[in-house]
Amino acid sequence: MFSHITLGTNDWQSAKAFYQAIADVLELPLFLEREGGAAWGEAIGPKLFVGPAFDGERATFGNGTHVAFLAKSRAAVDAFHAAALAHGGSDEGPPGLRPHYHPNYYGAYVRDPDGNKLQAVCHSGEGAA
Repeated sequence: MFSHITLGTNDWQSAKAFYQAIADVLELPLFLEREGGAAWGEAIGPKLFVGPAFDGERATFGNGTHVAFLAKSRAAVDAFHAAALAHGGSDEGPPGLRPHYHPNYYGAYVRDPDGNKLQAVCHSGEGAA
């Protein structure tokens, strides 16, 4: 559905540890790394780029904006949330069912160290891979 998403950071070292931790639990491969930034995903698939703003100004986040990652299982959603909190993220909604979206919607919300809002979601029933 999309080519890539880019999120800005003002502290690459914190962002790198944070994003590598959540990429590991979501099984997102490191696509490329350059000084001050990196991308996770596949060469011909969707990717997430994280780095400083290209215009050289301070990176900011948007209110009402978030990026949702597909998780293979509810356990992966739980692991995403735990990894994010362990690597400088903050809680924006603990793992759990959100049946107002649909009966199997299981998600968790966090903010990265720069304030970007992220989510991991599994749309399958319990134990599904």
